[in-house]
Amino acid sequence: MYENMCKKIIAVLIFIIFFCLIIAPSMDANISYNIVNRPYEKKDSGDDSDVDLIIISPKKFSLALKPLVRHKNKYNVTTRLVTLKEIYSQANPGRDDAEKLKFFIKEAYDKWNISYVLLVGGKKSQLNSWNCPVRYVQMGNDWESQILSDLYFTDIYDSEGKFSSWDSDGDGLYGEWLYGEQPEDKYIDLYPEISIGRLPCRNRLEVRVMVSKIIRYEKKSYNKSWFNDMFAFAGDTYPELINPKWVGNEGEYYAELAFENMTNFNAIKYYTSDGTLTNWLDIYKALNKGCGFVYFNGHASPGTWTTHFTNSTDWVKSFTIIHIMLLRNVNKLPICIVGGCHNNQFDVSLLRIFNKLLRRRGEAIPECWGWLMTRKIGGGSIATIGCTALGHTKEDKDSFEGGACILEVQFFKQYGKNNVDILGDTWAESVSWYIDTYPVDWNHTLTNDAWIDVQIVQTWNLLGDPSLKIGGYP
Repeated sequence: MYENMCKKIIAVLIFIIFFCLIIAPSMDANISYNIVNRPYEKKDSGDDSDVDLIIISPKKFSLALKPLVRHKNKYNVTTRLVTLKEIYSQANPGRDDAEKLKFFIKEAYDKWNISYVLLVGGKKSQLNSWNCPVRYVQMGNDWESQILSDLYFTDIYDSEGKFSSWDSDGDGLYGEWLYGEQPEDKYIDLYPEISIGRLPCRNRLEVRVMVSKIIRYEKKSYNKSWFNDMFAFAGDTYPELINPKWVGNEGEYYAELAFENMTNFNAIKYYTSDGTLTNWLDIYKALNKGCGFVYFNGHASPGTWTTHFTNSTDWVKSFTIIHIMLLRNVNKLPICIVGGCHNNQFDVSLLRIFNKLLRRRGEAIPECWGWLMTRKIGGGSIATIGCTALGHTKEDKDSFEGGACILEVQFFKQYGKNNVDILGDTWAESVSWYIDTYPVDWNHTLTNDAWIDVQIVQTWNLLGDPSLKIGGYP
């Protein structure tokens, strides 16, 4: 009876979403660089004092963001809001809006010693235009020709201290590397100089929702009992019956590694191997209780997450964007780490329903899984870290080492063992650790493993506030 009721609610919600987002308008509607280190024209101050956080958004979102600026400054996170109009009005170099934005971030880093950048803006409603610039990287493979990467904006300098353009051949295409071939753009540094997060808001309402969630979380989460719980949802990601190398329940193995790094938390496990994870209802009921952290390890698409039962090709019934819409964990918001493909692919659109290939790939949806989880009103997460593209694991590498799952585990080590308690720092330290541990040989003839390592860090995106104090302020 409960499932029948949910199905009816889901059908109604699908209709409402489709109608509102399709019919209704948006609520807003070898190259030579001449780099000059000069101060950005500051509108609110005449000094060059250090700034912790820069919030970058279109002007139409600025009013809704001012409460967040005041809140951050109140907690001694020195914050400035800069609009894209201000950035574009300066004589910054840059061949497109994304590169102009990166040059501004470089100047802010040089002059203000910034630690965090929050980009506010996703697509304009369901249209193929953007409120805030994105960078598509040409990491081509047989599934997708390009991928979203916010890491681009914070890898400011290369290993020689020069501006890291990600376009070494100067052809206006960034990070070109076709799977199975040699890279066209080489020696990309990849290390983030600063931490970055994005709120891919499509309208003012989503901006207000996120500002409210962030402020409330940082003010009200400290020392709450629910924060001490950590959930993990996992199963047999790669069944051994398909490949004899795929021994064991991989998802559960990595979940156990994550728990080992979070010894001060109550480990609450939902595994297919012991019957605690059987369908989406198990996930839904658990998340409604609230927790400090949640880790999903399995398979996914832009709008779904699932995994296998032990050594079986049978799938757990997917936890989808529809189920996220029903969540009601209110103020008990976790940091969500999701392992799978495309959960944070925030360029999806209902208009892709007219493209058969994109429709088959699950991209014909109003908003992606990771973003809807984050900006959900009355529940969901406070931030979600996941892949904007294929989430390659060690099973995809010839070396059978590394992969996205071990990067996810490193996040929990940074927080649980290394005591890194600012969200963007946990992300940045994890990415840097991965690059140190699996260094890229840009001239190796067998390129596929290196290609995967590059793609993993480029697409591991933080949807949320990088300056977020995990667990809130006392």
